[in-house]
Amino acid sequence: MKSKILIVAGLLALSGTTAAHASTETAQNPLAQAFDRAAAAYDVPRDLLVALAYAESRLDGHRGEPSASGGYGIMHLVSNPTAKTLEQAAKLTSKPVAALKSDDAANVLGGAAVLRAEADELGLGAAQRDDLGRWYPAVAAYAHAANDATARIYADAVYETLAAGVDARGVQVKPRAVQPDQGEYAEQPRALAAAVDYPGALWVAANSANYAVSSRPSSDRIDRIVVHVMQGTYAGSISWFQNPAAKSSSHYLVRSSDGQITQMVREKDRAFHAKDWNRRSVGIEHEGFVDNASWFTDQMYRASAALTRNIADRYGIPKDRTHIVGHVEVPGNDHTDPGPHWDWAKYMSYVTGGGVNPHTPEKVCGSGFKVIDSAALGTAGTVYLLYNTTTGSNCVTTIKRTSLGTATATNAYLEVQGSARKTDSGNFSYYAGPVTAQAAGKCVKWGGKAGSSTYDSPFEHCG
Repeated sequence: MKSKILIVAGLLALSGTTAAHASTETAQNPLAQAFDRAAAAYDVPRDLLVALAYAESRLDGHRGEPSASGGYGIMHLVSNPTAKTLEQAAKLTSKPVAALKSDDAANVLGGAAVLRAEADELGLGAAQRDDLGRWYPAVAAYAHAANDATARIYADAVYETLAAGVDARGVQVKPRAVQPDQGEYAEQPRALAAAVDYPGALWVAANSANYAVSSRPSSDRIDRIVVHVMQGTYAGSISWFQNPAAKSSSHYLVRSSDGQITQMVREKDRAFHAKDWNRRSVGIEHEGFVDNASWFTDQMYRASAALTRNIADRYGIPKDRTHIVGHVEVPGNDHTDPGPHWDWAKYMSYVTGGGVNPHTPEKVCGSGFKVIDSAALGTAGTVYLLYNTTTGSNCVTTIKRTSLGTATATNAYLEVQGSARKTDSGNFSYYAGPVTAQAAGKCVKWGGKAGSSTYDSPFEHCG
């Protein structure tokens, strides 16, 4: 039975679906051109292709490095024991695998080819391909998820991205209301509820090959909480932990967009996430990639911190950085997550219930600015670099995390290569900045100070 749901952005719907989307930005932006050309070459809706890519990667190819599940590039073309969309894309496009891994345009073309192949397999005709909603089953199939319920989580995320719109790396999709034809996926539960250790979490069981049944805390004391970053998406990681080839798992996963939490391993059991510390710890995975700060939303920080606080209270774990650690800090591990963009000061403030700065970098810098990088200043604060794609301007602000409401030495600076440095320095109660400068096509150096900690970047974020 065909069933349809309506996803509404809360914004004006736009009529019409285009396989090629012409704009001034497209004429000047190679990535936008790549989406236009790939959509036209394989007759897939351009905006859907962009939304799928954004849901997969935030349009970040990660320099050809693989995700945790073996996915590459903006379109997350996968090569692992159970999914071979990378190899499929190579066959369909005649592009070398190496190019599909590291070249944005080739990767987008490969993703379009695979998506069209899924549509053909489902019998989606030319007239049906003009209807964005009819692509829902093909999008779900693109995920190569472990089951239909997880595939629905994936496809819903793509259509929710369409509803919200995209504005990243010069590629834009205007928000639109879309009525996806879910078909058989409508029968899959949107919320997978079960008896969970943390109230409000959803339950999706990891494959039994990816964890060890135990009887903690009677068998082993739980005295650590380990913070991870997925190096992948929420739906993709759920699917990967259901795959016996993964040989890894985590107790909880947290979604970037809204802080939704899924539990996959009971706390009494040992998830395979921290090697020698598997016996003593609970693992929490966070959607995103360590080299892209845009995944680390306030919603995710708050939801994860509430979960961490709950776990700590139940097991008597001290709420400090000795007992709440990053994967990189676990002895015997070679991982780097949660990485330099994880805001420990903010996170621990939420965990402990301490004072929270009411000012955000977006509010300080103003409309149109989005965070593209950040650096922690010890526990005293965080300095943020933002960019406005409309004006081509950067903005830097230092947001305090301690001594809130008390004027203390704080500064923020921005230097566009070839121009004089701009600095806002003084005794401030909540933040320094905003420091703004037009920097389109140029490299910038940025940094700041709070308390006794400083950060100074090299010239970077060129263009």
